Amino acid sequence: MKVLVVEDEPKLAQVLQTYLEAASYEVRCVADGLLVMDAVQQWQPALVLLDLMLPGRDGLDICRDIRAQTRIPVIMVTARTEEIDRLLGLELGADDYICKPYSPREVVARVRAVLRRAEGRADPVADPATGLQIVADAWQARLDGVLLDLTPVEFRLLSLLASQPGRIFSRDQVLDGLYDDHRVVTDRTVDSHIKNLRRKLAAIRPEGELIRSVYGVGYRLDLDAAAS
Repeated sequence: MKVLVVEDEPKLAQVLQTYLEAASYEVRCVADGLLVMDAVQQWQPALVLLDLMLPGRDGLDICRDIRAQTRIPVIMVTARTEEIDRLLGLELGADDYICKPYSPREVVARVRAVLRRAEGRADPVADPATGLQIVADAWQARLDGVLLDLTPVEFRLLSLLASQPGRIFSRDQVLDGLYDDHRVVTDRTVDSHIKNLRRKLAAIRPEGELIRSVYGVGYRLDLDAAAS
């Protein structure tokens, strides 16, 4: 995933870029507020890490424009700690708020958490050809019109796989999408969740296998193969 870092202090921008790239994010840095919207529109990041005090243009105005034009999550970063600034930033559509000084590790953790939440509030997934429907806000999933009785982890797992049908998700990517508390779990835990989810899907459509294992790589949702 791509993260746009908007920060006019070169040393801070470099530190954030280093930590985010170490966490497997693709990073681009912008230091001038007047260049941010062009970068958002042309590069289309998955998240914007937006400093509030910028040359050229204020971060609050930029946040307002990003929210008016896109659904890209925004984390605001600032030295301002007053309550009014914090509330104003969130009212303009910011997804989170980090005050300086901060730990770069905390920033990475916040980025991960916001991106997870963004996946959870994505548009409903519905494919009439396959009969799969997922409504994130209602925490409901249906197959062929039948409501699936899923645990929260199974719902997240199905939502993750359905977000990009046909894409192979590695075990690490699956784990990163399932748990918000960074708990330590084993590969066997992932296998168990996959097995349980397959069983519940097969109870509705026994003739098709929605979730396929790709040996040595991970799992993918095969909607075409599952279609009746």
